[in-house]
Amino acid sequence: MALILGIETSCDETSAAVLEGNGDDVTQKSLIILSQDVHRVFGGVVPEIASRAHLTSIVPVVEKALAEAKVELGHLDAIAVTHAPGLVGALLVGLSYAKALALTLNIPLVGVHHMEGHLFAVALEHPDAKPPFTALLVSGGHTLLIDVEAWGSYKLLGSTRDDAAGEAFDKVAKMLGLPYPGGRYVEQLAASGSSSRFRFGRGMLRKNSLPNDDDYYAFSFSGLKTAVLNAVKASIDLESDKADIARAFQDSLIETLIEKTARAAAAFGRDRVVLGGGVACNNTLVKAMTARLESDNVKVFAPSPRLSTDNAAMIARAGFFRFEQGERSPLSLAAHASLPIPGLQAA
Repeated sequence: MALILGIETSCDETSAAVLEGNGDDVTQKSLIILSQDVHRVFGGVVPEIASRAHLTSIVPVVEKALAEAKVELGHLDAIAVTHAPGLVGALLVGLSYAKALALTLNIPLVGVHHMEGHLFAVALEHPDAKPPFTALLVSGGHTLLIDVEAWGSYKLLGSTRDDAAGEAFDKVAKMLGLPYPGGRYVEQLAASGSSSRFRFGRGMLRKNSLPNDDDYYAFSFSGLKTAVLNAVKASIDLESDKADIARAFQDSLIETLIEKTARAAAAFGRDRVVLGGGVACNNTLVKAMTARLESDNVKVFAPSPRLSTDNAAMIARAGFFRFEQGERSPLSLAAHASLPIPGLQAA
């Protein structure tokens, strides 16, 4: 039985969590997430502001997580911390703090890849969400379709060639005059829109596509973003049109995500699909994915909104796996803006 503190500062959430357990039997004892709302003023994350906010927040956030878990520093067996990918300045705050804490307590440091954390997030709430499964990781910076044969053994099937799904939501939200971050506002607006007034193409979703084609599992949302921009510019009365435009955009993006995921699950014979990342908060996506795959006897697992966003519980959970594998990170562990998930192989 181990007790691990997780720390996450890859972007604009300062988060800490304490988990206890072993193997697949892991209990979340606490989770604190402090979001930086200041970025809404700028319509996107400002890296320098994010880093400075982490500096002032990291100590009280960790202290609150320990207090909520009723755990003292001396009880910890290891510290798991995000070291990639993300904003380097933001990552360095959490990483430096975790290193200092691990050194002071003389306990192991375990570096965690942020996207591997998203793979593990669902397992905290759904014990059956374990390999083998097909994973769709969709966030502001990533859109990844992965076959997960076992924890630590990943095959990359497809990724976005331009904008990530979450980034597309944010940019479309800005075009429609909606707040940042845009995902939930676009979904809310789309709910009142008509599905028949506008229709945008489905990028790289050819009906005659074959498994050996290089775009069979790949994603592209730049064309969809341009189509929305053109519709906005052509609108005579945007206030009347924007709900319908939002609906057409979301329909296109969701159908693309679903069909690519269905292809992967069928090709690898997986009866489970796991969603992760901030876009997994989109309830329309989760419902549509569940309905689409139900006839194929494929079960869909999605994290709650709290575990979909950037959080330290998922980092601690991935850290548990790496810790139990005997992995330890040196105090020279570096922060990386971009880095492949460990164990990720090309298809």
